[in-house]
Amino acid sequence: MSEQWINASTAENIPENDVIGIDIGGKSIALYRIEDEIFATDNLCTHGNTRLCDGFLEGHEIECPLHQGKFDIRNGKAMCAPLTEDVKTYPTKIEGDRVFVGM
Repeated sequence: MSEQWINASTAENIPENDVIGIDIGGKSIALYRIEDEIFATDNLCTHGNTRLCDGFLEGHEIECPLHQGKFDIRNGKAMCAPLTEDVKTYPTKIEGDRVFVGM
């Protein structure tokens, strides 16, 4: 099954070196902007069921606001305890000023 590209946001709505939460078809997604790159993950931490968009972004790592576990936003890898499960990532592309997420 091929992915469907969803028009998620404008690039300017995602602050540089920060994260926002959006809803795409009933699914909560976190969008991150590091310089000119946009990354997307599920917005819920796999450990504490809290929103990653409320966490702290440092470089390419998002820190969960509940238990301070960190995920690499480029590949979803759980970086430290108490995390044991990676977070799902999604492909992104920018066309003009629009950000699309592959679902």
